This record gives sequence, structure tokens and C-alpha cells, in this order.
Amino acid sequence: MFTLLQKESRAPATCPGPASTQDLDSNYGDGLERECSRKPDQKVPEFCGVGDPTAMLSSDSSYLSSRGGIIKWFWDSAEEGYRTYHMDEYDEDKNPSGIINLGTSENKLCFDLLSRRLSQSDMLRVEPSLLQYPDWRGHQFLREEVARFLSFYCKRPTPLKPENVVVLNGCASLFSALATVLCEVGEAFLIPTPYYGAITQHVYLYGHVRLVCVYLDSEVTGLDTRPFQLTVERLEMALQRANSEGVKVKGLILINPHNPLGDIYSPGELRDYLEFAKRHELHVMVDEVYMLSVFEKSAAYCSVLSLEGLPDPQRTHVMWATSKDFGMSGLRFGTLYTENRDVATAVASLCRYHGLSGLVQYQMAQLLRDRDWINQVYLPENHARLKAAHTYVAGELRAMGIPFLSRGAGFFIWVDLRKFLPEATFKEEMLLWRRFLDNKVLLSCGKTFECKEPGWFRLVFSDKAHRLCLGMQRVRQVLGGKSQVAEEPRSCQTQEPRSQRR
Repeated sequence: MFTLLQKESRAPATCPGPASTQDLDSNYGDGLERECSRKPDQKVPEFCGVGDPTAMLSSDSSYLSSRGGIIKWFWDSAEEGYRTYHMDEYDEDKNPSGIINLGTSENKLCFDLLSRRLSQSDMLRVEPSLLQYPDWRGHQFLREEVARFLSFYCKRPTPLKPENVVVLNGCASLFSALATVLCEVGEAFLIPTPYYGAITQHVYLYGHVRLVCVYLDSEVTGLDTRPFQLTVERLEMALQRANSEGVKVKGLILINPHNPLGDIYSPGELRDYLEFAKRHELHVMVDEVYMLSVFEKSAAYCSVLSLEGLPDPQRTHVMWATSKDFGMSGLRFGTLYTENRDVATAVASLCRYHGLSGLVQYQMAQLLRDRDWINQVYLPENHARLKAAHTYVAGELRAMGIPFLSRGAGFFIWVDLRKFLPEATFKEEMLLWRRFLDNKVLLSCGKTFECKEPGWFRLVFSDKAHRLCLGMQRVRQVLGGKSQVAEEPRSCQTQEPRSQRR
């Protein structure tokens, strides 16, 4: 339970039977492939539970400390698929047989909208204050805009306060900073699985904080349940197990909308989780980085900031960034909202190492205050394009008879490929992942997200139609037992959704 990078011998020997395609499809909805790409004989340290991971790894460099060796290990073990992709990246003109990336959760659908808005004259301003050291929490003008932006889009009952806002260069830095200031070395956060696997290194590399997995499964036990459903009972069991093994748990991580499931927690569920945390005096870090990427109108989203009277506001910390909702993963802008002034001050101190340039802060303030463009241009078009891309990929999966989860949020579909594994093992999952890569399509396997059932994959659909078409053709070939690499057929060149041709 407490081994995040779980060894094959501890994987379940059998998997629960899959829910029906109808149940999975109609009702529910980046570290890419650390586990999938690891060499079979590579030593695996434990980043949860009792023990020191540095004792399991001896650095292969005489120049590095044991801590440096762990940091290097993360890089070496996580980057094989990503490096392979970048050495052979698909280009419709220069490299049509290159790798299609359906593994990285980036929104590549709205570059035309963003480039036009970011190129307008009001986005560029140079003045002395923007070129000098700022308040490390972020410039006052930006924190005021962030507070107004989150108050509006999170449907906050009362306005958020700028003094409770801290600005950093992305949510990865926020996870790292919060882990460092909230926990002692060796303490842990609860996190439901499957989860976005890069959080493992976000909380460990600086803070040496571990994760206690709350393992969920796909079994549906009643009409009011769904696959991989988080319950307070599961949280209590995981916490008790951690305590019995001497692991001090300091907090709970929630991702809403969820990556990779696409789940959206209801207001009642959120309150139940927060009440659980309050009973045990746990901090709650809520990652809402996909909050504006809910493209199905029927999928009602509720931010934790919209709740009347948080159970424990001093231990509730909310993260958001422009990387997903605005397709700006390379710009590196993230923000924390917390009513705990001690936490805000401690995180702000680390902004000395994770801050944004004054010029970027000015651009972000201009973007966030342009409510007309966001509401009338960007969000409607972005949602339409996400829905069109999702509809295409979901249709392809249905045509292949592949079950999947989808809740109408995020950039990905959680796909059940268990029936394509000769045996229900993570070794077989890794071999299937590698067959996809060998046939020039990059996916993320379930082990990357610490899914306890071998055979689940995350498939990202937030890309242009011609790349999706070719990627799905290659997926079909792998699952159909064919090995040739498909180049772009004529049909893929003519299926651009209308919303992407504007």
C-alpha cells in the first residue's frame, strides 16, 4: 500500500472484471511513463511508508550527494518515452511517420485564439517596476486580478482577498513548496489512486515528503456508485493503515476535475472529504487546474472555493494555473489561494526561487481581467473544440469495443485495455505500452498513475483532428495485431472539425 513505485511481485494477481462498456462510457466520463519505461532490472526505491529511499540507491556519479542521486534517478527513470518522442516527433510535412503524442496532457486546440490575444498591443508593457525585484508573492496588481478571477469563476460567495494569493511558476512548484512548508522530512500526504504521477516527485525532491495511496478500483457495487469512486471509508482505511505502520500523515491531495479519471466531485463529496480532513487535522491541497476545461454542459463543476463555510479554512489550500485551462503549459503561471497567512508567507519565501518575471505577470493580469474575451471568445470555442475532439476519439473507441471512462472534463479519456493483456500484470501492461511506442503512438500507462489494476491507459484527445485521426489509426493497428507504422492517409487530412477551421 505504501510503495508508490510498486514492484511487480506486489501487483494484484487478478483484476476485478471490467464494468460494461455502457457503464464506463455513458455514465462517467506529467511525468509520462516512469514505470512503463523502467528497465526490468532497475532498482526501485520506496517513496511511501517507513524507510529511507536514499539507502536503496547508490549514486552512479561520484559528483552527486545521495539526494542528488535520487533526483537524477527520477530523471533517468521517467524520461525514456518522452526522449524517444522528441527524437522522432511527428510532423505532417517533415516526418509523417513520426511519433504521435497522445500521452502528454496539453491543450493544443486553441493556439490561434491565444496567439492573437497575446500579440495585441495591450499585452506588452515595459516599465522599471516590471524589471526590478517584485514582492515575492507576486505583484499587487496581479494578485488583485487573480482574486477577482477566482472569485468569479469559482463562484465564491464572498470576494477572495488578494493578500491570500501567492503566485508561482506553475502547480509543480506549488506542490513542492506546500510539501516543504507543511511537512517534516518523511511525513506523508494521502492521495487517491489513480493520480497524476508527477506529484510523487513534486512533493519528494525538495521536501522529502511521501504519498500514501488510497487505492481505488473499477468495480461498481451499486446503482449509486461509479468506477474508482473515492469514499470517506477508503480515506479512513488508508489513514489507519498508515498510522499502524508508523507513517505520519499531514494532509490530503484532491484533484478536481480529476486527472486521469476526469471525475468531478460533487459539493457533497467535497464537503465529506473536507470534514474527514478536519477530524484528523489534515491539510487539504485541492488542485483545480482543469476547472475551466469542463466541456460537457451536463457535467456541473463545483470549486471548493464555492462552498459556504469551509470546515477548516486554515488547512484548505487551493491551486490553479493557466497551463491547462488556457493551453499555456510553457508559460509557467500558477497560483495558490490560502487563508492561512503563515502558509502563504512560507510559500512566498520560496517564490524567490519559483517566481515569474514582471513582464509575464503583467501579461497574466491583462489576460485574466479580459472577461469579455474569456467568456465570449475563448471559453465557448475551447469547449466546442474539446467536445469535438472528445466525440471523435470516443467514437473510435466504441467502434473498437473498448470500454472507457469519461465525465466531460479535462483532456483525456481513461481507457480500459485489460482484455488486450495476456495476463493481468504490470509487465504485460508495459509490453503493450511499448508496442504502442514502437508503432509510433505515445500513451500513458496506468502504472504511471499508480492504478492498482493493470491494463488501464490515459489517452489525451486535446489535439488537432489530423493528428488524432492518425494516432487512433495506429492504436487500432496495435490492438488489431498489426505492426506497420501508419502514415497519414488522405481521410485524416480532411476531417478537421469546423470549430478548428476558424
